[in-house]
Amino acid sequence: MQYEVTLPADYDMSIIRHRVATRGHLLDEFPGLGLKAYLIRERGVAGSPVNQYAPFYLWRDTGGMGRFLVGGGGFHGIVDDFGRPPVRHWTGIATERGPAGHARAASRETTPFTELGDAVAELAELARRDDVHTAALAFDPHHWELVRFVLWADEGPGRYQVLHLSSPELDEIPRGRLW
Repeated sequence: MQYEVTLPADYDMSIIRHRVATRGHLLDEFPGLGLKAYLIRERGVAGSPVNQYAPFYLWRDTGGMGRFLVGGGGFHGIVDDFGRPPVRHWTGIATERGPAGHARAASRETTPFTELGDAVAELAELARRDDVHTAALAFDPHHWELVRFVLWADEGPGRYQVLHLSSPELDEIPRGRLW
């Protein structure tokens, strides 16, 4: 699941950094949450053309996602401060843990879906890299797209910055193909 809050070009991103520093820990033990990566893109940094707050979530179960979004579990803070952004969510296909012990950056790649092919095996191979924390593959049946999300140990061009990582039930998300 991911939502993006695109902010004005002159927005003071220290406001978002402070928000995450003071509130990020609130989901460190949230039931049903595999992980939440508190992501930003900052205009002019790593090639980003925009200021954006764009958290990414891996849910262990959809009940946790529902509780978060509409059951008083925390999303009301986003709605109160920024309005109700569109929330994208996908069907999980595979998740892999990498050897990196921390995550400083993240990437999201979307490709047209023609067939699953070797995508699951490629995800497993990617996750063996020393600079990968977690990699996930998901499917968007509305647009017929595959989405690959990766948490990286190092920042790089085109990557989101990770401000905080809550991962209360990451170890409970099965590795490999999810069916």
